[in-house]
Amino acid sequence: MAVAEDSAEKGAAAQAGSVSVGAPWGWLAAGWEDLRRSRGTSLVWGALFAAVGLAILLILHRYRMYNLALPLVAGFMLVAPLLAVGLYHVSRELEQGRSVGIGTALGAWRRNAGQVALLGFILGLFFLFWIRAATLLFAVFFGNEPPVAFGSAPPDLLGFIETVILTGRNLGFLIVGCLVGAALAAVVFAISAVSAPMLVDRDVTVFEAVLVSFRTVQRNKAAMLLWAFLIVLFTGAGIVVGFVGLAVTLPLVAHATWHAYRDLVPPPAS
Repeated sequence: MAVAEDSAEKGAAAQAGSVSVGAPWGWLAAGWEDLRRSRGTSLVWGALFAAVGLAILLILHRYRMYNLALPLVAGFMLVAPLLAVGLYHVSRELEQGRSVGIGTALGAWRRNAGQVALLGFILGLFFLFWIRAATLLFAVFFGNEPPVAFGSAPPDLLGFIETVILTGRNLGFLIVGCLVGAALAAVVFAISAVSAPMLVDRDVTVFEAVLVSFRTVQRNKAAMLLWAFLIVLFTGAGIVVGFVGLAVTLPLVAHATWHAYRDLVPPPAS
């Protein structure tokens, strides 16, 4: 993987590169090495967001707002590229042989802050649209009351999941919800696959970065399909174990995403 020059690189010269179908496995291996080298910083960063996710679930449980649990968990995937910005910067610093700490991750916002914030705004709009769509779907299929499987509202989150997903009586809701969610996730993945780390690395606008990201995904359909599957697999595994696993899987995917960017967006010719 080629190492790009520092801030001298400009987005106008960025082009979408080509990689082999199996490239995502190499990105994961490189991401694991970054995680190993910066484990204190990376694990703290991952644990922070894992704790926030767990706190949100506990709040939903406290007020029995279980209908929001699944949309919020799925929506996490839509904003994850922004949450990982600090870890992209950690990988960048490791790549250049510099020491890293939690301040390194926080420092990612100092460069290109306005454009990173704009990308966050765009991803936030997708997230809000998804939550609204999921809420409307729930109302269409179940009305204003949660589905009943016990003669009353489900007593806990697991009961709700069993009622909505495992009984098989709500197949229409699941199919429509998955189709809508998958469509949104595909768009978000296409525009953010390399744009977020690119904004950390180069002096580009969010529109230039999004365009390069879209072209990259379009040019490497098979590899990016595998990469998207691996992202969902690792992130989902971290969430399934009560968000605790995100302390490891989120940094791993973030560091690997940096190496995906390095492979997919070669530095401009001198």
